[in-house]
Amino acid sequence: MQSNLYVTNLGYSIDGEALRAHFSSCGDVISADVISDRDTGRSRGFGFVEMSTQEQAQKAIQMLNDQPLGGRAIGVALARPRK
Repeated sequence: MQSNLYVTNLGYSIDGEALRAHFSSCGDVISADVISDRDTGRSRGFGFVEMSTQEQAQKAIQMLNDQPLGGRAIGVALARPRK
């Protein structure tokens, strides 16, 4: 099982550091990235967070899914593996 999470419905003011800080309440965050538009540099409203263990990833899903961050209720789910 993996520990990489897909985070949706992020506010445009949320950056990687804010994402890392929010998810750190669930355990050790290895990486937190907000995906931005390559032309404008503006956030595309989603990102990825990698937790150090599967248990911490599951805890983050249970605690943070549909909870507010930056004025929006974020969605948190396991990310699909890269091909």
